Amino acid sequence: MKWVDNTRQQMHKGANSIGNLLVEGFHYIGLFAIGGVTAWASIIAFMEMLEKGHASVDGVLLLFIYLELGAMVGIYFKTNHLPIRFLLYVAITALTRYLIGDVSHHKAPDVGLVYACGGIFLLALSVLAVRYASYRYPSSKPIDATGDVVKDKAESH
Repeated sequence: MKWVDNTRQQMHKGANSIGNLLVEGFHYIGLFAIGGVTAWASIIAFMEMLEKGHASVDGVLLLFIYLELGAMVGIYFKTNHLPIRFLLYVAITALTRYLIGDVSHHKAPDVGLVYACGGIFLLALSVLAVRYASYRYPSSKPIDATGDVVKDKAESH
């Protein structure tokens, strides 16, 4: 019954290959879509600033958010890893933008101001914790672009 085992293994390899192709295809289509929409949105925001004839702090912070999102897409495209720090930076920038917009455009500061500042502070502490953890406890197994663990030369012998 060796031929049954060989057939099963070949079928398993084929299914894995097809599954990997579909997953990677979806991955690339999604990344290109997200990258394209991010670029499109940043161009529209920039064009709106040009139409107004001036740039506000809100607009500049929005462009920083788009820049960070674009950087995340680029890093994810190259490494297949989503750096959590970039998400935290986007969240900090978004809360800062909200805070500035809320205070300068709408109403007198209230308890919402304290909540927004507290959120920014907690996110900044999160960045510090993530950076410390990645420095203190680096990933022991590097992963290549296909998602497979890269083997050391010592492991392969």
